[in-house]
Parts: sequence; C-alpha cells; structure tokens
Amino acid sequence: MLGALPAAQKPECELVGAAQAGDLAAFEELADVHADHLYSIVLRLVGDHDDAEDVMQETLLRAWRGIGRFRADASFFTWLYRIALNESNRALERRRRHAATVGIGEEPGQVAAPAHHEPVIRAEHRALGEALKLAIANLRSPYRTALVLRDLDGLSTREAAKISGVGEAAFKSRLHHARLKVRASLGDAALTGPAGLRGPR
Repeated sequence: MLGALPAAQKPECELVGAAQAGDLAAFEELADVHADHLYSIVLRLVGDHDDAEDVMQETLLRAWRGIGRFRADASFFTWLYRIALNESNRALERRRRHAATVGIGEEPGQVAAPAHHEPVIRAEHRALGEALKLAIANLRSPYRTALVLRDLDGLSTREAAKISGVGEAAFKSRLHHARLKVRASLGDAALTGPAGLRGPR
C-alpha cells in the first residue's frame, strides 16, 4: 500500500500550510528548495563566508518564527529572499559601524601565485574583482540590493523588483543609480571588465 508522499514532493502551498501549523520538517523542506540560491545572493551581498552563514541562520530563524504571517500574495521564494536581504543589510551596517570596509572578500594579504602565462593580466583581474566587491559594499542598501539581484544573480527585472518590494520603474531607477555609482568608483572597467557588471539594459 502506498504511503503519504514525501514532503519534498508536496506542492508548496501544502508545505506552507503544514509549516504554519507548526510542522518544522515542512518548513525545512521549503527552505531547502531555495537554500543554495539564497546563500549565493547573501554571499554576494556581504562578501564574507562567515557573515553569509550567520545571515542565513538568522534569516531562517526569522522566517520560521514569522511563517504564520506569510500570505500567498507573494511566493515563498520572494518572502524568504526579502528577509535574507534585510538581514544582509543589517550585517553590513554592523560591519560598517565596527570595522569600516574590513572583511570584504578575501584578505588583502592573500595573493595567488603567478601563472606561467599573463601574470600581470591575472593580477589586474583580481584587483578589479576586489575593488568591485568594495564598491558594491559601499552602496546604500537599496542600490546594493538592486545591483546584486539583477547584475550578479541574474534575476529578471520583474523578479528582482518583487523581491525588493518595489515597482519595476522604481527598481530600474535604483539599478541605474547603483551602476552609475560603481562606474564612478571604478571607471568604465567596472561594467566591461572580466569581473565587471552588465551594461545598462
């Protein structure tokens, strides 16, 4: 006789209902579906693996505590990502207050061994990547969020705007502002180089 379907095979609405009724396993199934993608966004926002793990833990804890307030007017994906973005921004604000720009990306002293070919180009690419991380971290949170979701994580404007909680026009304005700020910090290479962002579209 067939038993009940595993939680992973249940529709999202069923899992949400079970989680709202207090089923932790159902909530964990929901979170697992988006965990890898969520972590990649958080890591790009905070630029540090330890901080990203802390943000993930806090995000999931807040989501579990607040699951009863989730409403179906947004997808669980959108709702969870909003919490993660808020927690990422809080983490960056705490870091800024205590240690300015320390801890963005890899430590300055870690330099890769030169390759047999094109060592100067490799060093330039690495330097651009580190400078880009710093430029993004120094953006105000609405602009940083727009840039990460659209240009680094590759979400559509519609998806990114929904996660950010604004309309598409407002989101495009934030994205344009963020790109201009990064370009002003790094020059045109920030948008065209190997570690750079996509051009306006």
